[in-house]
Amino acid sequence: MTISNDIKYIGVNDHDVDLFEGQYVVPLGMAYNSYAVIDAKIAVMDTVDARFGDAWLANLDAALAGRSPDYLVVQHMEPDHSANIDLFLAKHPSATVVASAQAFKFMEQFFGPDIAPNRLVVKEGDVLDLGTHKLHFVAAPMVHWPEVIVTYDSTDKVLFSADGFGKFGANDVEDPEGWDCEARRYYIGIVGKYGPQTQALLKKAATLDIQTICPLHGPVLKGEAIAHAVKQYDTWSSYGVESPGVCIAYTSVYGHTKAAALLLKDELEKRGCPKVAIADLARDDMPETVEDAFRYGKLVLATTTYNMDCFPFMRTFVEHLTERNFQNREVALIENGTWAPAAAKVIKGLFEKSKGITFVEPVVTIRSALTDATRAQIAALADALAK
Repeated sequence: MTISNDIKYIGVNDHDVDLFEGQYVVPLGMAYNSYAVIDAKIAVMDTVDARFGDAWLANLDAALAGRSPDYLVVQHMEPDHSANIDLFLAKHPSATVVASAQAFKFMEQFFGPDIAPNRLVVKEGDVLDLGTHKLHFVAAPMVHWPEVIVTYDSTDKVLFSADGFGKFGANDVEDPEGWDCEARRYYIGIVGKYGPQTQALLKKAATLDIQTICPLHGPVLKGEAIAHAVKQYDTWSSYGVESPGVCIAYTSVYGHTKAAALLLKDELEKRGCPKVAIADLARDDMPETVEDAFRYGKLVLATTTYNMDCFPFMRTFVEHLTERNFQNREVALIENGTWAPAAAKVIKGLFEKSKGITFVEPVVTIRSALTDATRAQIAALADALAK
């Protein structure tokens, strides 16, 4: 990837990873980005995942053409970006490590107290002078760890954005769905809880003349792609509705609740609903369904009563939503129970602390299997959701 005459891409692509962070399916692989700013002095921006240390150092050597780096800037201490700090310092012991005070605390936890004998602690507003290039540090706490800083090169007008504006997928694989889908799933899954902190960072970024964004995952963004990404981040981090539509998430034991969910989907489509996304929480990718719940303005939860609770996959799904501050949505409920339906009450309780949740009437209660009466209730629910 071309950044500028003085800024070189030295990251790596991972085609072997099965689950990112041990939970996210990444069929297109993953990119671990790192950059070198080559000036009178040289700053390396972050490292990469532990499995790619040798390849990363080889990329660095190729970019530097015999020169030695002066600084290693550590913006984020999560190991997919910091795992090779010790390997870097073993090869370049005179280099100075630049990071926030909190990052150095984490660094010592990962590597021991003797790591980085040459260190420079930076904070909001500090500037590192490389010669022509000036690196300005901006605090970004809880986007999505507390130690995070991002870095703005005022010479080439480049924002090194840490995990901000990242996406799933290796950079040498074309994403058939473009940037939005895997960037949305990445943001909501990993950063989504921290909307207010992301909003604060966006406000800081708005004061800068940014012509290039260099994230730690995914492609480098330039031109119109920056405006689009910022717009999407503003929507996602303010918990706004991105697209009109309905997300239906269901669990079903013997197929009757599934039948109700599919019937509702048909009824919504008959009423011209622009998009109906439906998912079986036991079989489909749950993070993708979480993504859809945040993307659309209306959510339907259809589930069986199980041990006087809702079905386990449904409880897990709702907890994924609430722990990410799911809010400002209309939620409809379909419950099933042969002798004591309780799922709707349980789910309402799970949303008790969530902001701006409006429950849509009617709540549909199925006793074992659909009847003409419950089919009519589903039609009425479709009417309410289609408004």
